[in-house]
Amino acid sequence: MSKSIRIWDLKGRILVIAEKPKAAKKIASALSPTHTMKRIGSITIYEVDSYSSSIIIASSVGHLYQLHTSLRGYPVYSYEWIPLHLADPSKKYIREYLEVLGKLCRGVDYYVNACDYDIEGSVIGYLIIKFNGDERKAFRARFSSLTIEELRKAFNNLTRLDYEMIEAGLCRHELDWIWGINVSRALMKAVEDAVGEKIILSAGRVQTPTLKYVVDKVIERNLFIPLPQYNINITVEKNGEKIRLEYTGNPVEKERDARNIVEKIRGYKYLIVSKVEKKHHILHPPPPFNLGDLQKEAARLYGFSPAETQSIAEQLYLDALISYPRTNSQKLPPTLDYRRILGNISSIKSYRNLVESLISETKGVLTPVEGEKEDPAHPAIYPTGVVPGRLTEKQWAIYDLIVKRFLAVFAPPAKIVHYVVKAATPSHEYVFETKGQVIEEYGWLKYYNFHNYHAGKIPVLKEGELLNIVKATVSESYTKPPKRLTKTDLLRWMESVEIGTEATRAQIIEKLFERKYLYQHRKSSGIDVSEIGFGVVEILEKFFPDLLSVELTRKFEKEMDNIRSGVKKRSEVLEEARRVLTELLGKFDRNRIEAGKQLALRLKIIQNTRKCRVSSCYREGVVNGLCSHHANAVKLVREYYSEWGRRKDITFNEYIDKLRKSKLTGKWVKEVIESELT
Repeated sequence: MSKSIRIWDLKGRILVIAEKPKAAKKIASALSPTHTMKRIGSITIYEVDSYSSSIIIASSVGHLYQLHTSLRGYPVYSYEWIPLHLADPSKKYIREYLEVLGKLCRGVDYYVNACDYDIEGSVIGYLIIKFNGDERKAFRARFSSLTIEELRKAFNNLTRLDYEMIEAGLCRHELDWIWGINVSRALMKAVEDAVGEKIILSAGRVQTPTLKYVVDKVIERNLFIPLPQYNINITVEKNGEKIRLEYTGNPVEKERDARNIVEKIRGYKYLIVSKVEKKHHILHPPPPFNLGDLQKEAARLYGFSPAETQSIAEQLYLDALISYPRTNSQKLPPTLDYRRILGNISSIKSYRNLVESLISETKGVLTPVEGEKEDPAHPAIYPTGVVPGRLTEKQWAIYDLIVKRFLAVFAPPAKIVHYVVKAATPSHEYVFETKGQVIEEYGWLKYYNFHNYHAGKIPVLKEGELLNIVKATVSESYTKPPKRLTKTDLLRWMESVEIGTEATRAQIIEKLFERKYLYQHRKSSGIDVSEIGFGVVEILEKFFPDLLSVELTRKFEKEMDNIRSGVKKRSEVLEEARRVLTELLGKFDRNRIEAGKQLALRLKIIQNTRKCRVSSCYREGVVNGLCSHHANAVKLVREYYSEWGRRKDITFNEYIDKLRKSKLTGKWVKEVIESELT
């Protein structure tokens, strides 16, 4: 078999398998504008005939198979791939697709996997061919967009099946399956053996460490106690213009110290301008989007969840409007015809002036900025130049982001001027400042207009000038709790610790919501944890701590990369996973009954005879009638009083009243104040 082959050089009947029906239609149009369309039952297929071959284009609908075992109990490491509709009755529509593909596979000479060129697409097409055809006669089509030009190029350069990607994909599915089913069964068995109740619980290789991260952050918020701090505010006057200055030091911890400083400053009557800075900064264009960056920007600008952004981007890809979105790359392919894409985009009225300006500003020399991140399968996301038809408001928002980011990567840097004026007391003991900035040259900001770098000019002042003090005051503020996590924060964290993939992270986050472990906070876009979410993490932390390990999860992610690059074999990685999991399950089994009782209490399956004294809490009272969290809250309240007393003159009752009324005080702290301390 040669390194690559044209589809037109294959003789006989050829079956092309697309991942989605829309993709099948695009492929048929690329292979021949005069293709014929047929229906087998309710399934549409396409046919293209040449003098030596007959090409059939048919579609999957994503995954048609999933892993399954008939064995009960745990650990279980024996499994097989079965049709998805047999394992999940809600997927019964898949049966017809499988029957059509099975029939078509049996009557052809060659197969082409034309599913999306990523790990999942490689697995989807491979399993269809493996179970219904002959993988020895199979080829792979590789493309990053569904434009006619790219599809024709892909089908003129078919290669052998991408077994490294297939093996990595199969390994990911198998790892997730053996991890999820064994840990989930262990948890469910623990409850059943402890209290005789059968329940459904879920745990996962990536899902569980992610849940643990959220739980830790929510615990930190719920136990937060704000501390007072004091800011010194100065207003000065020059030529009738009032200027507000900020203290350059840290907030003052003690109220008495802050008031003494203000009295001293008032006595000076004026400040001296000690420094005037004007700094020119060059702001380089951002790299083209990968999926994670797109998800973060869509959340920042429009409040879209990562899963929603991914879904919209995939719709745009299937309409051939953008390149493949599930990519980690921040680099554009050098072979891409940038000029052609810009020319097509300029036919869209809202981009015409921007494209003309860009061509003029760059003098037609189009050199894109690149980021550091790469993806072995796909480039960064870019608009294909296909002019969109009717788009929904949300589709347009994502398309507009991608187009404007694409324009920006060719544009010159922006130039921004930062101004800083510092003024000090005559003794130079205390220094204050005011800042401003203006855009000197817009550069790429003209094209990607989603950032605001205007902070306004500041008065023109010279070093040595005197500024009359008009007002000097002390204001009290408080330390802030860690902000409530959003889905995008969770996505960003998963990226930073390298667990999950571009394609799976948003799905894993959504799964935690589907399992009722997480829920949307009613007053914000933030995430909160349910009682069962707390319970699962606490039980695993106590009896199964290694399962919460980011390091262990990341280790297996790296191993899958090694499979993809040909360094490791799937069998080796799976054997290591089985060894680790068997050892962990053995440790858990020794405490299974106790773990089951704890879970049953959290699920309210059994009555808690030692319930926490806080009325709204269902956890077990373990310290003076309080659960561990509320006991910790009482301890912190008492400890923090001494720090409050150091900072300001306040009685214990006044301190408690401040905490009760503050919106910054953690939930569990407020609960113990109401229940135990008043």
